[in-house]
Amino acid sequence: MNKNWKEFLIASVMVLVLPGIFYSVFNTQRKMPSIQATDPIISTTKIKETGRIDVLVLTDNEEVVKMDIEDYILCVVLREMPANFEPEALKAQAVVARTYTLRRHNNGSKHEPAAVCTDSGCCQGFCAPDVFLENKGTMEQLNKVKEAVAATTGMVLMYDNKLIEATYFSCSGGYTEDAESVWGAYIPYLQSTASPGEEKAKYYVDSVTFTTDEFCRLLDLEAPQDRKNWLTDIKYTDGGGVDEISIAGKIFSGTTVRKKLKLRSTAFIISVVGETVTVTTKGYGHRVGMSQYGADAMAVNGFNYRQILSHYYKDTQLMEDYGN
Repeated sequence: MNKNWKEFLIASVMVLVLPGIFYSVFNTQRKMPSIQATDPIISTTKIKETGRIDVLVLTDNEEVVKMDIEDYILCVVLREMPANFEPEALKAQAVVARTYTLRRHNNGSKHEPAAVCTDSGCCQGFCAPDVFLENKGTMEQLNKVKEAVAATTGMVLMYDNKLIEATYFSCSGGYTEDAESVWGAYIPYLQSTASPGEEKAKYYVDSVTFTTDEFCRLLDLEAPQDRKNWLTDIKYTDGGGVDEISIAGKIFSGTTVRKKLKLRSTAFIISVVGETVTVTTKGYGHRVGMSQYGADAMAVNGFNYRQILSHYYKDTQLMEDYGN
């Protein structure tokens, strides 16, 4: 990881205030580098000449259905990204969804024989066009998403001549994470990067409150008598998430705390007042890869989908006509 060009998004101190003991870990702002308006390298080489690809999809009712890849991608984009987002953001979403799908189609998945499932918490969400319209989506919005998918037909992201792990999420809170900080594996194109303009996201900032008993139960802790040093030794990732934190003398990874407390992200701060613990998060999701709200913010500011993809997936190449 390159840690020299970035400061930490979050700096923390522990302070004692008020008659009740109050501890707070808080953020300090850092200057975010500008997004460069540069296109990725484009290759139009066809690497498959056998016609359109069909993918096997595991549905919510446990049926495996065969779908044309482009029909499937339309259903994914309708579910995964708001249709009122900018067309260039929708195009970027179509490319990463297609790349994600084909990587699993080619390399196998945990849903064999299906390549993917329709659970957004596991693979990718899914919304058929008729269901989209039944759920108050408009025909204008549907056509807008169809156009975004059609404009990127067959396009995928590659690195070192291989389909990338095209992960994405809702919003980062200002900076994405690198893969190594979240999953423990270094992936050159999944590195922490600035993602400004996400403030309109519903969960850009969120908070959840626990009683101290509930907080300790969820983390399997004994509540300390002396809470002066309850929260200590907090380490942060390049993307501003909690890497490690000591709570009541027990060391946790940020990902473990997120999982046990069911937090929106690992970019969290913890405040303790009396018998109440409040955890405030920035961003929503694992924060690795493309931020959907960040992509929309870039599109609003005039960046095209190629530039959006180049920004979130460093040094990747956009290959056209894959499987067409």
